[in-house]
Amino acid sequence: MQMAMARSSSGLAYPERFYAAASYAGFDRSHNSTTAVSSKFQNDTALLLYALYKQATIGPCNVPKPSSWKAVEQSKWKSWQGLGNMVSTEAMRLFVKILEEDDPSWYSRASNTISESVADTRVNHYSDEPVIENGNSFPETKTISNENGTLVETQDKDVVSEDVGTVAVYDQWIAPPITGQPPKARYEHGAAIVQDKMYIYGGNHNGRYLNDLHVLELRSWAWSKVNFKAENEPQEGQSPAKLTPCAGHSLIPWENKLLSIAGHTKDPSETIQVKVFDLQSCTWSTLKTYGKAPVSRGGQSVTLVGTSLVFFGGQDAKRSLLNDLHILDLETMTWDEIDAIGVPPSPRSDHAAAVHAERYLLIFGGGSHATCFNDLHVLDLQTMEWTRPTPQGEIPTPRAGHAGVTVGESWFIVGGGDNKTGASETVVLNMSTLCWSVVTSVQGRVPLASEGLSLVLSSYNGEDILVSFGGYNGHYSNEVNVLKPSHKSTLQSKIAETPVPDSVSAVHNVTNPTRDVDSEFEGGHEGKIREIVMDNIDQESRKSRGEGTREHLLAALKAEREELLSSLSKEKLQTLHLKQELTDAETRNTDLYKELQSVRGQLAAEQSRCFKLEVDVAELRQKLQTMEALQKERELLQRQKAASEHALNANHRQGSGGVWGWLAGTPDTDNQKEDEA
Repeated sequence: MQMAMARSSSGLAYPERFYAAASYAGFDRSHNSTTAVSSKFQNDTALLLYALYKQATIGPCNVPKPSSWKAVEQSKWKSWQGLGNMVSTEAMRLFVKILEEDDPSWYSRASNTISESVADTRVNHYSDEPVIENGNSFPETKTISNENGTLVETQDKDVVSEDVGTVAVYDQWIAPPITGQPPKARYEHGAAIVQDKMYIYGGNHNGRYLNDLHVLELRSWAWSKVNFKAENEPQEGQSPAKLTPCAGHSLIPWENKLLSIAGHTKDPSETIQVKVFDLQSCTWSTLKTYGKAPVSRGGQSVTLVGTSLVFFGGQDAKRSLLNDLHILDLETMTWDEIDAIGVPPSPRSDHAAAVHAERYLLIFGGGSHATCFNDLHVLDLQTMEWTRPTPQGEIPTPRAGHAGVTVGESWFIVGGGDNKTGASETVVLNMSTLCWSVVTSVQGRVPLASEGLSLVLSSYNGEDILVSFGGYNGHYSNEVNVLKPSHKSTLQSKIAETPVPDSVSAVHNVTNPTRDVDSEFEGGHEGKIREIVMDNIDQESRKSRGEGTREHLLAALKAEREELLSSLSKEKLQTLHLKQELTDAETRNTDLYKELQSVRGQLAAEQSRCFKLEVDVAELRQKLQTMEALQKERELLQRQKAASEHALNANHRQGSGGVWGWLAGTPDTDNQKEDEA
């Protein structure tokens, strides 16, 4: 068996991880510890940390209730009492989770004194006996030294077990005992979970594409190869599949079937092919799709949202990077190309994608030909608008070829690299607060710090587990590693089962009753939610008490009910006020719209009148030009007339002078000229 090569985000396993967190928060049993805690955190967070600390180090609250005039002590007692019979190990995990929510970088700040703090805290509160939970003890820890004798990390001796369920350490990668013939080492393969079985299909090994299908039974951790065939008589809308070896594809579970979508092949087709594997008949076939299918590619992200697949990015057969967006409706098998608004992510491949609240598509990381990314983009699937928020916490390093999976509100990211080194951290993003934190990290060139690995979510003995397989970091891998996240707890099940008033649930907008502890303690009203949950748990623990206690409980419930009714009335009044303002705004909007329409009508009339005036002016200009031409023609005719009259008069005078001259005996001028000639 292999030893796990991982450590938790604090470098410590439980219970040392809790002791370190408690010491950092200020719980050192000194007289000033409460003051130190209050100065670091808000009141509701400080009270909750105090209660979890007491529950973890002492157990359920059995001390008498303080006097009513001691308001602070009474609040602390009530917070502790509200935890009921929560086991100490669960209180430890919740203490650490709440501290990491409030101060994600607490470990890095306390790293210089963490060893001494842990030792002191253990001496003050516990003997060397291990903490017991459900019959299982926390494993003993040991310190591993390097060649120089420097402390490297604290690692669990029992991190590898014959049964994953017996390991009480959370947030650490382990290597389960595997039997059977494992698949050939590979990366860029597809992985999917169907009924506690992990299916592995295709991939890349030594530059050669694969088309084999293997299954890992997660109850027995046994590998087996699936023998399949192409369907001879496919159903309507399907055709026999030519099972071409591929890598960089996506494997999606759908209705007891596996969908293999896209991927790099030796002889790529023009458009994306959708192949389906029937788990009952063990046959492959190709689904017929409608609409304009995207161009063939690999390294894309395919995310199942309801009954649709959201398809983004990748790299085509010509090595061109893409950032287009497509949706495949699995009920109609119709492609639809989406022209989203906003600034989309830059063209990339080998990124990770996840969906939050069935509405928001998150894109993280990926790579281009020249660089890798660590940016986060969000697509609103209702408005189809891209945004690029600014996340908080410990921002992951740029990476491509990583894998991701969601657990409630948390998005876990494993592996990847930047073409130089592998990403050693397993990080998690709270998708409600967009805050990054580190879950654990590994050292060396191990499969968990490689590119092209796969990551799936399953369950084991009622607990969520993350299962990784394969990858490439200089050599190909076929190892399986498992991590149990600490985001699930018994407190969460109590919260899910405890009825919450409608007014509180409306304010908090609780949409998923199975969310993890992170989501239950988020939002602006988290303190109120915690108080109500603890009060309800407190009610259950007091049912067996005497009549006087019941009367006190009824009085407290009535007071709480009155307070909630008062809050509800205020909310209703506020709602009515907002509705009135909305009505007024709509009325003003209507008036403004009518005025706008009137102005538009007047403007149209003025434009029409201006157009008519322009036509009239053009006609007048044409008439004026005609009149000028006529005037010139008239003047010319007048000149011609004057010349004609002048010539006529001259002829007339000449004719008259000749007659009278002849009568007077004057010789004719012409005759004289002829004689002279």
